[in-house]
Order: sequence, then C-alpha cells, then structure tokens
Amino acid sequence: MSDQSRLSVFKTYKLYVGGKFPRSESGRVYEVTDSKGKWLANAPLSSRKDARDAVVAARKAFGGWSGATAYNRGQILYRIAEMLEGRKSQFVHEVADAEGLSRSKAAALVEAAIDRWVWYAGWTDKIAQIVGGANPVAGPYFNLSTPEPTGVVTIVAPQDSSFLGLVSVVAPVIAAGNTVVVVASERAPLPALSLGEVLATSDLPGGVVNVLSGRTAEIATPLAAHQDVNGIDLTGADEVLAKELEIAAADNLKRVLRPQAVDFSADPGTHRLTAFLETKTVWHPTGSLGASGSAY
Repeated sequence: MSDQSRLSVFKTYKLYVGGKFPRSESGRVYEVTDSKGKWLANAPLSSRKDARDAVVAARKAFGGWSGATAYNRGQILYRIAEMLEGRKSQFVHEVADAEGLSRSKAAALVEAAIDRWVWYAGWTDKIAQIVGGANPVAGPYFNLSTPEPTGVVTIVAPQDSSFLGLVSVVAPVIAAGNTVVVVASERAPLPALSLGEVLATSDLPGGVVNVLSGRTAEIATPLAAHQDVNGIDLTGADEVLAKELEIAAADNLKRVLRPQAVDFSADPGTHRLTAFLETKTVWHPTGSLGASGSAY
C-alpha cells in the first residue's frame, strides 16, 4: 500500500487516575495547539469530579507507597527513568511542539528530565540522613528525629516547562513518600499525559501519581479546598490564582509551597524533597546494664 494513501492514527489522550486511563467524567475535551496555533490533539477537560476521584486514588495509594522502603522507592524511580529513556523520541517530539523548540533543544530538555528522575531516585534512601538524626538532650533519653511524608499533595505543574519542569516538581514529592495529584500545564498538557503512560508501565503503584488536564483554575480550586489533601505546590499558578488557592488551603492547614521563579535546568538541590516532609521526634528513656549502672 502506498504511504500516500495511509491515514495517520491520531492519539487519544486520556487522564491518568488510580493507575488507569479514564476520560473525563464530564465527557469534555479541549483543543491543544502548538506554539504556532497548529492543532495537535484534543485533551480531556477535567471536572471537579475528576479531581475528587484523583484524591481518592492518591489517598488509597498513600499507605503502601509511604510504607515502602526508601530503597524500593528509589528502584521504582530509576525504573521510570529507564522507561523514559526508551521513549525519548516521543517526548522530544511532544516537547518540541509544546514549547516551540528545535528538536535538538527539546532533546536536551528531555535528557535533563530523565537525569532528574535518576537524581531523585538516588536521594530516596539518603534524605533521612540529611534532615533526621539523634538530638543531644540534657537527660537520660534517646531523642531521635525522622522525616515522614506529609500525605496527599496537589501539584500545579509549571505552565511553560511542560516536561522538565513537570518532572522537577513531581519526582521529589513522590521520592519523599507522598502521593500526588498533578494539574498539568493548561496550554501544553500532552507531555504530562504521556508521562502517565510511562508511569503505568513502570513499577509505580497505581494512584501514587494522578495526572489531570484542563483549566488550571477549575481543577486546582476544589483541590486546594479538599479536606483530604495535605499539601499543595503552587509552582504553576499565576499571582492571582496562587493567592486564592493559598487562602483555600488554609482551611485544613495544608502545607503550601508558594510559586517563585525557577530555573529548572539548574541544580535542583534538596529543598523540594523536604518541602512536603514532616519531622517526627521520639523520646525514649535510656536504661542501665547490670549492677555497674553503665547506660546505653
């Protein structure tokens, strides 16, 4: 058959919630275009119900994910990097279209995003050594502080950095043991929706990462007010929306990471790893060993 007579098979993008790929319960979609206004695909236009379903999935997954060993979480994050490496050409194409970049520049961003997964995979079993430890106290006690994940975290993904920025805000939160609901870039959601396909075929348990696309304010507003969401990252919210979401988040004392200018190509550091960690401190009396009275 001649190539000229072949019709392309267009991709149908879907949400990624609870390890599955549902369409929006509203049945709505919206057109996604490239930087020049050329139509690329229709993306699901998520509703408040989709947002609530994503929180339910994230909460269900939290116990198993937070209870997994840090070493195991690191293995899974590294597996995601392996899967991304195998699908690099697809993401280069999508990032180039989304951000109006040449293929070479898009390739550099995709490779940086893959390396970013590896970076955070290596931190999973080391972060406790950085932010935890034994505390000196005046008295016969052990005093130990250890980090624990905050819980379910909503992430408003960066609007302009459709893939490297997305990975840079998602990977550290799940590396720390949290589960997340991601509101993808409204203008360029396709790399985020494709990331869901990679996560589904890795070892990541369903519900650890949930990806929603649509109108940022429409999705993020109910998530900021949701009583079962424990934290929110406002990186991708503009100044007006960020203020509204921060006010809504105060109702149940969510942890809030406020938006700030970020160079996602720079050294990521560890501040996003610790942004959604709590510190648990345990006191335990020391005992004595035998008649000599020596203590341990």
